[in-house]
Amino acid sequence: MESAIPSHLQTARSRHRRVPDDYTPPYPSFVARHKPAVKSVTMAYFGAQYRGEPTAAATKALAGIATRFAGENGPTHWDRAQYVDQAGFTNVVSVAYWDDAARFDAFLPKARDAWTGSEPGAGVGRFIEVLRPRVERYETLFSSLGRPEGVAVLADGMSGEVQEHAYWGGMRDRIPLSQTDAMTPGGEPRVVRDGARIRVVAHDNLCLIRSGQDWSDTEASERKMYLDDVEPVLREGMDFLRDEGAPIGCYANRYMRVLDAGGAPTEKSYGQSWWKSLAALERWAESHPTHVRIFGAAMKYLSTLGPNAKLRLYHEVTVAAADEQFFEYLDCHERTGMLGAVSP
Repeated sequence: MESAIPSHLQTARSRHRRVPDDYTPPYPSFVARHKPAVKSVTMAYFGAQYRGEPTAAATKALAGIATRFAGENGPTHWDRAQYVDQAGFTNVVSVAYWDDAARFDAFLPKARDAWTGSEPGAGVGRFIEVLRPRVERYETLFSSLGRPEGVAVLADGMSGEVQEHAYWGGMRDRIPLSQTDAMTPGGEPRVVRDGARIRVVAHDNLCLIRSGQDWSDTEASERKMYLDDVEPVLREGMDFLRDEGAPIGCYANRYMRVLDAGGAPTEKSYGQSWWKSLAALERWAESHPTHVRIFGAAMKYLSTLGPNAKLRLYHEVTVAAADEQFFEYLDCHERTGMLGAVSP
């Protein structure tokens, strides 16, 4: 049994874990392992927003960012997903990952000018949401091996079975910084206008979660059980966070369907949300009725199938310092992403 925190990031604790040293989790889970030389990663969300069917401008924009990703200083990995938001806009989000800060620094200026430049948007809103956390500030978790997702694709490999999971508080305990820091938020979001572009300056210890589901390996009966019994409960919780999350500290939530290279929906989805703090995310996960129902449906599903379950689950959670964040929006509605944190 390994610790989720790699040995080179372990330090003397001034804050205790939520479980004793002899805790044994009831089922296996795994985390991504980067090479010790990797000091930070970049997670960049490039979003396009439009109503109805894709316009020529939207199609051109999406093809353009894909071409940039494939070019010089492009990301090591990227994927694309879409959803319809609370205002009825389709959002197509291309999420790119780097583990070389210099490459991202070289990539961003031209990509930003092309994506959120001040030229007319032709009915297409665009946004860039970036976190650049040091490796001490994020964690991953996977229910199975063999198919890394998101930031884990950048990793050198996966761990063996880790100890810090399957209990409330495990998410925090897997973040290396939690050994010595409460990661409490500091400050309030504010707006900076740059011509037509709107930047949101958030605050210290903003929290991001990407939590995914992959049912592509399931056979007919398991797929039906997931889609009939679990997914609707998950969707209900995701819709609650999207529409009513602000009072509990969720600035924005997107429940997205992953797209293949041709733009067709796959049998993968993920929720992606911005939170005022890790503590706010923890409170929702531990006690809010919407997540209690999600947890209950998932546990019933997994206990019924046991080790035969083919559903794959994962997440990545980041608590970013103030200087590790960038949010910019052009021609987007006021509830888009972190704009929701500053909208009346």
